[in-house]
Amino acid sequence: MSENKIDNNCLSFCQPSEVDLQKRDFLVKATAATGAVGVAAVAVPFVGSMLPSERAKAAGAPVEIDISKLKPGEKMTAEWRGQPVWIVRRTPEMLDKLSKHDDQLSDPKLEVPQQPEYCKNPARAIKPEFAIMLGTCTHLGCSPNDNFAITADWDGGFVCPCHGSKFDLAGRVMKGSPAPTNLVVPPHQYLTETTILVGDDKKAGA
Repeated sequence: MSENKIDNNCLSFCQPSEVDLQKRDFLVKATAATGAVGVAAVAVPFVGSMLPSERAKAAGAPVEIDISKLKPGEKMTAEWRGQPVWIVRRTPEMLDKLSKHDDQLSDPKLEVPQQPEYCKNPARAIKPEFAIMLGTCTHLGCSPNDNFAITADWDGGFVCPCHGSKFDLAGRVMKGSPAPTNLVVPPHQYLTETTILVGDDKKAGA
C-alpha cells in the first residue's frame, strides 16, 4: 500500500499542472515572437540597403527627370541637392523675347560662371526650348515666383517676392535687382528626348 501511495504521489508530483502548461505555452509563444522580431530587424536594414541613399541624394546624386508631359509655356519643379530645379518649356514667343532686352540685364554676356560652358548662350540651354535652372534666388536664397505673362514692359520671367529681384526666362538677372548674379544652371544632360539627368553632364559634350 505504501508503494502505491508513493507511486501515486510521484505521478501526481511529476505530471505538469495546468499552471505549468500555461507557462510553457507562454514561453514558447514569446520565444517565437522574439525570433520573428529578430528576423524583421535583420530584414529592415537589408531592404533599406537596396533603396537610394538619402545621404547620397543630399550630397548631389544625379536625378532623372521625365519631361514628357511638359507642355509649351509650362514649368515643372524637381529636386536636386535639396534645391528646386525648374524646367520651363519655352514657346517660340518666349525664346524670341530673350534677345530683346540685353540692355536690361546685369550680365548679358554670361561672364559670371553661373552655368556650364555648354549653356553659355542666350537661351542658357542645351536645347533652347527647355530652360533648366535652380529655382533659388541668388540674393538670399528665396524662391522667385513665375510671371510668364508678356506685356509691353515685361518679357516674362521670374520675380522674387522677398526683395524684388527679377530674372528673365533664361534666369538672367535684371539690372537694379538685389540679386548679384543669374540663377544657376546645374550640370545636366539628355538621356533621351524626354528624360533629363540633372547633376551629371559627362556625356553632354561640355
